[in-house]
Amino acid sequence: MANESTMTSWTSDELTAIGCAEELLIASLRDDGTLRPYVTIWVVRVDGDLYVRSARGVTSQWFARAVRSGAGRIRAGGLERDVTFTEPAGADHADIDAAYHAKYDRYGPAIVGSVVGEKAHPVTVRLLPRP
Repeated sequence: MANESTMTSWTSDELTAIGCAEELLIASLRDDGTLRPYVTIWVVRVDGDLYVRSARGVTSQWFARAVRSGAGRIRAGGLERDVTFTEPAGADHADIDAAYHAKYDRYGPAIVGSVVGEKAHPVTVRLLPRP
């Protein structure tokens, strides 16, 4: 995943629109710079950051490709942005878990359980807008 020091920040409007969206479409970049097909996943906002997690662990194709490429594009909340996929260094996973519970618990414990807890922490990706 990419180095966070070269990234920009989300605007307040972007954080609200994307963070409130029920689902996010995510696509990673291929080696030739073209986008892979979009995959639908859940997204949560914690303070000024946006996070996604792989419900199927490290073997999920979208996750493996995102980690490998480090960049892609998202669509959510009426917005489309080029992003960098970064390590969630310093993130409080308990806060991310709580955000997933608050937003998605209505889908039931088996579904939400796939993106919370210790097994979900290593498959957490922080999304940062690319300039």
